[in-house]
Amino acid sequence: MLRALLTAGAVVAALLAPATGRAEDAGPGIPPLTDRHGRVLTLRGWNIEDKAHRGEQALSAITERHLRDLRVHGFGFARLLVFWDDLEPSPGRYSRGYLRRIGRVLDWAERYDVKVVLDAHQDVFGPAFGHRGIPRWATRTDGLPFTAHPDDWFAEYFEPAVQRAFTHLYEDPDLRRAQARMWHTLAARFAAHPAVLGYDLLNEPMGEQRPGEDLATAARRIERDQLTPMYDRLAGAVRAADPDAWLFVEPTPVVGEGVPTGLGRVHDPRVVYAPHFYDTAMEAGADYDPGAGWIAAYERAVTVYPRRYRVPVVVGEWGPPDSSLPHMSLFYRDALASLGRYASGWAGYVWCYGGGYCAVDGAGAFRPHKELTAEPYAEAVAGTVRSAGYDSGAGVYRLTYRAASHGSRVTGLSLPPGRWRITADGAARVVGRTPGRARVLAAPGAWVTVTVRRG
Repeated sequence: MLRALLTAGAVVAALLAPATGRAEDAGPGIPPLTDRHGRVLTLRGWNIEDKAHRGEQALSAITERHLRDLRVHGFGFARLLVFWDDLEPSPGRYSRGYLRRIGRVLDWAERYDVKVVLDAHQDVFGPAFGHRGIPRWATRTDGLPFTAHPDDWFAEYFEPAVQRAFTHLYEDPDLRRAQARMWHTLAARFAAHPAVLGYDLLNEPMGEQRPGEDLATAARRIERDQLTPMYDRLAGAVRAADPDAWLFVEPTPVVGEGVPTGLGRVHDPRVVYAPHFYDTAMEAGADYDPGAGWIAAYERAVTVYPRRYRVPVVVGEWGPPDSSLPHMSLFYRDALASLGRYASGWAGYVWCYGGGYCAVDGAGAFRPHKELTAEPYAEAVAGTVRSAGYDSGAGVYRLTYRAASHGSRVTGLSLPPGRWRITADGAARVVGRTPGRARVLAAPGAWVTVTVRRG
């Protein structure tokens, strides 16, 4: 996650200055995410993780309850953090136990019909710097210094040893091969699993600033010259084992703060652009400032790449560390409205039971204002969507679409807890209703309006 990016504060502040232009114009030209039946997907869910346990205890903090509660609250998507250092503790030796535990989580997801993206996660590169991600044996620093920053761990990305480790990962032929083999191993193991929607190839990649280079310039160069070819390599490794899954590619975290990416085209037909959505001030504990123009600036910047390369967008992480502050209700409303204009979905950070970033408390109740993320939506639309949206004040969700002429005719709706009345106009009818779910069957080619009302 992006915490207080103090090292880059001046650059980011300048890039986030209010600008002219309408954020509402972001959506056109960005294609939707689809499933294997051609249905238009909307992903709404949360990250699930276990950063505390390693080795034989890895992933033990994730339980069936996580997946069950996601579905109960109306979410059908999870971004599951997995760590290369757990998967391959020594070169060429993959942990069968870790693969089994990943499979166990995926089995729970299948049971509750939750789609999963496997995220190759790293924080500050990996264990060599006191975090998780790339194994120690794949960490090369050339003897450069590293100083920990316990009060601002994101600043550790700017330590010389960490930056050099990224350069070696991107440039050393043997590390390139090792990373590709790791991804081939994961994809080969889980390609056939029904819960797997795709693979997030590297969480929040960073790199090495050159002398005299500001952060924005460095980020664009790293994305252009190192991340783009890395994603092409990893796409080839995945495709050798899984021809169908979506590949999620991330820019550097700087893009999430409103800096347009330097990523080039990734040469694969099923690529998803997966930026993160964090504000430095809020990450440092500040309240949301609706007058600062941050969301509009982020939206303008983050939609350039998917429009240029015609790829869908799924925001892989977002959400403040303190949702109880006075303006957080407005933040969630503004953020959800923005995401709805251009993204095929999102995963909040993080589904856990406690304080801080956790979505819910120990009893399973939403933490302040996070209940706003739970609203009716169409998980899969068998047709072309003309409009979709939820009026939270009126408690009404309305979806209008033209039903597909061929293929699947069933549209799936997801409903949060509560009483909901569903009607379908046109040549369509509600054909299935279970707690939190509904299905609509439409005649081929028909125009359909589905209305979901609270109460």
